[in-house]
Amino acid sequence: MKYLDEYRDPELARRLLDELHRTATRPWRLMEVCGGQTHTLVRQGIDELLPAGMRMIHGPGCPVCVTPLETLDRAMAIAARPGVILTSFGDMLRVPGSDTDLLALRARGADVRVVYTPMDAVRLAEEHPGRDVVFLAVGFETTAPANAMAVLHASRLGLRNFSVLVSHVLVPPAMTALLDSPACGVEAFLAAGHVCAVMGWTEYEPIVARHRVPVVVTGFEPLDLLEGILMATRQLEEGRAEVENQYARAVRRGGNGAARAAVARVFQVTDRSWRGIGDLPRSGLELRPEFAAFDAARRFDVDGLRPAEHPECVAGGILTGALLPTDCTAYGTRCTPRHPLGAPMVSAEGTCAAFHAAGRVAAGVTGVVGVGEGNGS
Repeated sequence: MKYLDEYRDPELARRLLDELHRTATRPWRLMEVCGGQTHTLVRQGIDELLPAGMRMIHGPGCPVCVTPLETLDRAMAIAARPGVILTSFGDMLRVPGSDTDLLALRARGADVRVVYTPMDAVRLAEEHPGRDVVFLAVGFETTAPANAMAVLHASRLGLRNFSVLVSHVLVPPAMTALLDSPACGVEAFLAAGHVCAVMGWTEYEPIVARHRVPVVVTGFEPLDLLEGILMATRQLEEGRAEVENQYARAVRRGGNGAARAAVARVFQVTDRSWRGIGDLPRSGLELRPEFAAFDAARRFDVDGLRPAEHPECVAGGILTGALLPTDCTAYGTRCTPRHPLGAPMVSAEGTCAAFHAAGRVAAGVTGVVGVGEGNGS
């Protein structure tokens, strides 16, 4: 298959691994920020084939996982109201809130629907003028352009029954917060290629200059990741700290100008709470005042909720790379993809889901816990 099999060639993978083993002289610690990259690393076993001591730290790059618990509780409070059609992507329906999830709420009669694009939600609003259609808009910079276009289109159509519950988060502030932490052991980053396809990589240049850490914009296939790891390792070995672009087939320094313009037209930067991590200044997006009529949080007045995480979930440690899923005492037993205690076990980009799907078990555990409960169960 064009542009797919080429990036999964086992012979080229072996060559890159051999070169990496020849290059690395120290046990470097690299973080991949993107959950999609985490799944490839774990599914292909790349993280277990690295030179002795070298470690991939799995970062907070799962947009579903970092969506604040309060936002999910707000979504469920809105969905429970008569006359509301709440829409979102499939992963969001099974993410646990304080008391339940959207899928269970739908089973009890709420009109909760899976859509493939935010424009599907706009069309629903056109088709059901007597209903309030709400789109739960989550994600990093990757999904922001499509959500911005949906708001702009709804505005042009004059739809008064369409709104978005916004929970966008931004990657560079999260990287900065990690590096500012005294406990941070990250020595280089693999930046998410799809985020950079939209935003470019200029936002990473000040981070590199301030913290002297290499950043390599990287794709998602096995050869992308192996080359990205090798590029970052070469920088570390040579004492360099630069932004390099492994994902040249999709990313340019300035990103996508039209997409960035749409995001800037509709959204503005704001402080944002990250689930499991906490409040990060200027790490999210919110609707600009001129689009306040499309803000579901204002329209439905769902403040005053009291979110409560499951006491056993250690998502914060997982998302910051301080813990591995196998460090969690509930992993694979009380927490599985079918019965998740926290978001990292639900999402297609969650680290816990990646480990579980790959059959990873805690040290000293024999057999694969929860076989048959794959991520799509």
